[in-house]
Amino acid sequence: MTLLQLLLVAIIQGLTEFLPVSSSGHLILLPTLTGAQDQGLAIDVAVHVGTLLAVVLYFRTAVAEATVGLGRLLRGKMDTPGARTAFLLIIATIPVMVVGLILKVLGIDEMLRSVAVIGWTMLIFGLVLYWADKTGTKARTSEDWQLKDALWMGLAQVIALIPGTSRSGITITAARKLGYDRTSAATLSMLMSIPTILASGALLSLDVIGQANWQLARDASIAAAFAFVAAMLALILMMRLLRSVSFTPYVIYRVILGIALLVYAYS
Repeated sequence: MTLLQLLLVAIIQGLTEFLPVSSSGHLILLPTLTGAQDQGLAIDVAVHVGTLLAVVLYFRTAVAEATVGLGRLLRGKMDTPGARTAFLLIIATIPVMVVGLILKVLGIDEMLRSVAVIGWTMLIFGLVLYWADKTGTKARTSEDWQLKDALWMGLAQVIALIPGTSRSGITITAARKLGYDRTSAATLSMLMSIPTILASGALLSLDVIGQANWQLARDASIAAAFAFVAAMLALILMMRLLRSVSFTPYVIYRVILGIALLVYAYS
């Protein structure tokens, strides 16, 4: 891949991973609509690593607390907020790990990578996000996260295995409908992304083992670095905007893109 292609893939992944607009959908569309070379699994893993580092750094206090709590959880103790958060993150991640592995083994995941599918999911789940954001209350914060909420958000995250849905978008949708304020909904969604990205990255890595060479390692390092920068900028921008702006701008973008993709797919 050329340097420009690497930067484009990294920036798209970084900007869209945490915004409710679907990173996987955009990455599938890039080679489909432009005729550019597919980035390959190694670059996919690299950009996932870059975005993972960004979310860990941005939420470093909560991540550190949950990491320490995981240690206590492994010793059979759930007596701290961090241990409770770690437990809820595990519960919220199990559904997508199980279903994602099943889809990969059956090869169904490849069947869903079409422009028409992405167009429909962009449009439909954009409107669902708008509905949840407008009708959901704002009475709860991330500190109120409970087991049943983690289960519902975890089940919602499974839907994001369909390209174009958006992992952050669907989990934010679920959180808003459960009554979490916008900032808390986004925070919980971002924290849920950490074990999910780790799991998906590990799964992708199994297919990459044995392909490594110096050229690929260099390309992957460049992609990871730019994905990190783009993801950090996207996180900072979104979390600041949520203090005064709703999710409507993202919904408008999704609806416009969804309709355009459907026109393209069926024309």
